[in-house]
Amino acid sequence: MATTSEHPALQAETIPERRSFFKWLTYGLGAVAGVAAGAPFVGYLLGARKAPVKWVPLGPVTDFPVNQTRLVDFDNPIRQPWDGMVARTGIYVRYEGEDKEKTDEAKRHKFLVLAVNCAHLGCPVSWFQESGLFMCPCHGGVYYASGERASGPPPRGLYRCVYRVNQVGGVDHLEVQAPHFPTLQDTLQHEA
Repeated sequence: MATTSEHPALQAETIPERRSFFKWLTYGLGAVAGVAAGAPFVGYLLGARKAPVKWVPLGPVTDFPVNQTRLVDFDNPIRQPWDGMVARTGIYVRYEGEDKEKTDEAKRHKFLVLAVNCAHLGCPVSWFQESGLFMCPCHGGVYYASGERASGPPPRGLYRCVYRVNQVGGVDHLEVQAPHFPTLQDTLQHEA
């Protein structure tokens, strides 16, 4: 049988084990929380979430008259199921003619392809042929025909979309990269 003098010694031995258990539990939970909070940041730095490039066909090159700006609507391929009617987007396309110096058939067509969204807050801009200007109805942003900023609150010109011309059945077809706004990882400065 245990005496009363031995009983406090047994109790003293169990307390450090309990404290060390909670200490290690706290360290473990802190490490798990640190990894969970740091994983998206590390993924951003390493570029682990690079979306695949999706090309949207807009039609034959012959559908775009020279030096006329046209609004082309299409379903955005990078949409989500909850996007609803905003998944339908548009771009402005102006065919600027052929570059006779280019020997590559696919690169001899020159286009100006601009996102429909204002660079200020993303409202859709309208093209006015008579004045040769794009105008934003939300806050009065104005852009020249080249897409450069003319006046108003936008900090920059309209975003340019990356395009390419592919031959389909012997006919040149215009395709654009699914429009998205530039990020630090993908600045959209490369053209196909």
